[in-house]
Amino acid sequence: MTVHADHKRWRQSLTAERNAAALYQEMAEADPQAPAAKLYTKLADTERRHAAHWEQRLREAGAAVPSVRLNWRTWVLAWLARRWGPALVLPTLAAVERDAGSEYAGDPDRAAQEMARDERGHARMFRALAAGAQLSGGDVAKLEGRHKAGGNALRAAVLGANDGLLSNFSLIMGVAGAQASGGTLIVTGLAGLVAGACSMALGEWLSVQSARELYTHQIKIEADELAEAPEEEQEELALIYQAKGLPPDEARKLAERLLSDKDHALDTLAREELGIDPDELGGSAWEAAGTSFLLFAFGAVLPLLPFFFTSGRAGVIWSAVASAAGLFTIGAAITLMTGRSALWSGLRQVLIGLAAAGVTYLLGHLVGGHLG
Repeated sequence: MTVHADHKRWRQSLTAERNAAALYQEMAEADPQAPAAKLYTKLADTERRHAAHWEQRLREAGAAVPSVRLNWRTWVLAWLARRWGPALVLPTLAAVERDAGSEYAGDPDRAAQEMARDERGHARMFRALAAGAQLSGGDVAKLEGRHKAGGNALRAAVLGANDGLLSNFSLIMGVAGAQASGGTLIVTGLAGLVAGACSMALGEWLSVQSARELYTHQIKIEADELAEAPEEEQEELALIYQAKGLPPDEARKLAERLLSDKDHALDTLAREELGIDPDELGGSAWEAAGTSFLLFAFGAVLPLLPFFFTSGRAGVIWSAVASAAGLFTIGAAITLMTGRSALWSGLRQVLIGLAAAGVTYLLGHLVGGHLG
């Protein structure tokens, strides 16, 4: 019974090593000019050596060696790496490899223990590469001047105003379709504005505050690791700089010099390995909440304003006009990030918004007539 259990475990280990080798080789071939490509190839060679060990164990035991069979996870990750680049799958691999080598923990075989150490090294390497990849995209483009900085803040502002405008416009049109009075429309619009803005603010506060707590926890873990295993942290930092393009010798020297400064070692690891600015920790949760509230309210007030000056069909028309103007402006603002035609993007936004409001107006008309 124990023999058969060993055979099963060896086959499982063989399959896992083959899948890992195939995936790492795909990652190396997906971008052969990348600084990290040699590291992926090295990982693939190590996994093939591990696989050869389990093949030999099975043959020596007189057990059948299974044919190569890649699982669905390997196929998907390999396709993503080929399609969008290896950096896309690095965070996933870093998470998957977090407990790497644990399957060999109880194996008395010396080779298996060496494999466990290799797998733990792979996990550290993927963590380092995932952190180093943060510089390879948008940050490099900013340095080269090809993209405009501040895109994320602009995107958040545009989308916040768009959510407020479109949601409140649709809400008001739905109630207007039910032939509600002007006072009812104003109360409905105000309620939609306040409720939506509060919801957005609370959601943003929770998001930022949770991120700050997560970053604080990650920095604490990094501090513990730095105290317990400074050599491993130095190796991770060196791998990050290799992923950014530095030669291995220079990367190791730079990592050693940076971590030798005890006062700034943790700050360096937080920024380079975790991508966290310890001085900011994702920004202020209250500031983010207040900004979200104001942006949503700014958008939501546009379809409501005409009803303070007119009512009935005229109010509906002017609300639609004000909303269309706001939607066009938002659509045009989006082109600051996309580079598309401002006219086309503005008109597209108007058509989408009017269609949504038209649906709710019709629904309100049908339901209102039925209830009446």
